[in-house]
Amino acid sequence: MHHTHGSIEVVCGSMFSGKTDELIRRLIRATIAKQKVQVFKPAIDVRYAVEKVTSHAGANYDAIPVTNAANIFEKLDEDTTVAGIDEAQFFDPEIVDVAQELASRGIRVLVAGLDMDFRGEPFGPMPLILAQAERVDKLHAICMVCGDDASRTKRLVNGKPARYDDPVVIVGASELYEARCRKHHEVPK
Repeated sequence: MHHTHGSIEVVCGSMFSGKTDELIRRLIRATIAKQKVQVFKPAIDVRYAVEKVTSHAGANYDAIPVTNAANIFEKLDEDTTVAGIDEAQFFDPEIVDVAQELASRGIRVLVAGLDMDFRGEPFGPMPLILAQAERVDKLHAICMVCGDDASRTKRLVNGKPARYDDPVVIVGASELYEARCRKHHEVPK
């Protein structure tokens, strides 16, 4: 089954909000609908399996690791109708043009990624992808301090909040990050 129009759908939010679970859910639905699905992830993301996108809850889906956005075109099969892109915030800025070109070719592009970094600022190419998408779903986690909806990701270094001038990209898991609400997200300057 082929789509008559391409589109970009984005699932964003903080860490532990279920972004990859939602991406996988949509990929499985497309597979059930007998659509040709391919999934791409940045090669930097080696937290779980190299050739899978994997959620913190343990769900996974086969994926192709790529070193940069342009590699997606090299690995894209001619008959692909749905392209998944996980951890989009880690890609180079060209991922925005790649997503646009795929959608222009009639491909449904499913993008998942963090919309904000640990500082609470827009993360990498995500703001442009969000602005150009036909559909955006922002998911929330649960604040680890008060239990309210969490829209931010707090990085902890030796149990203390990371400082504003610390590096933005450190691929890690729960021992380094916590979901936080606006009130409980602080970043020392």
